[in-house]
Amino acid sequence: MARPRRQGDETALFVRIPSAEADKLHRAANALGAPKRELITRLVAQYVDPENPATLSRLGGAESEMSVGRAWFRPAEELEILTPAQLAGLLQVEEETIVAMAERKEIPARKVGEEWRFSREAVLAWLAEDE
Repeated sequence: MARPRRQGDETALFVRIPSAEADKLHRAANALGAPKRELITRLVAQYVDPENPATLSRLGGAESEMSVGRAWFRPAEELEILTPAQLAGLLQVEEETIVAMAERKEIPARKVGEEWRFSREAVLAWLAEDE
């Protein structure tokens, strides 16, 4: 969501664009009764997201002509509470090892109903302890 502009919260921008596009901008501004500055502001707000490679690719440029593909991901948030399978993956051991350790009270764990659950923070603190 775009933040509201405050008076004086503007930056001068001077660019040269091809005549055909400048003419289109001029005609659009006349048709809408809006200043060109406002049209450019709206277009940038709607179509330019420098954090998203997909939108950047649609804008074009030398790199987009040569690229074969792009990867875009957002790291998953770490879970605070883990299942035995998730903790086994984190510790790189078998799930059965985790359950057995929990049953022997060798690792911080709680039983919720019939299922074991583990606090990521407690397990990481347990791992950091001196024996």
